[in-house]
Amino acid sequence: MSENTVSKMHFMLKSTPPRATFQQDMTEEERNIMGKHIAYWTDKQKQGIALVFGPVRNPSEPHGLAIIEVENEAQVPKLIAEDPAVMAGIMTTEFHPMFAVLPNQHA
Repeated sequence: MSENTVSKMHFMLKSTPPRATFQQDMTEEERNIMGKHIAYWTDKQKQGIALVFGPVRNPSEPHGLAIIEVENEAQVPKLIAEDPAVMAGIMTTEFHPMFAVLPNQHA
């Protein structure tokens, strides 16, 4: 592992929609905001922050999940606060530290 990888911290983000049927019955406005939400996290993925993200299709508790890699925990609330879906009040997001096991990229 490189020094850079060792110094990074990982967090699991869980985003909860306003209702269990959200995927099926989004309004046009909600759909537009979710498009911005996806674009936001796609940009974070290109920056190497979001390692993986997407909807979890659990019928009893649908939610979004992301695994992120940051320099320090203080970055996490800011990333969440700037998410268009959170800003619009559509999603609420909680986060927890994670001890991520990553593939060895220098093999």
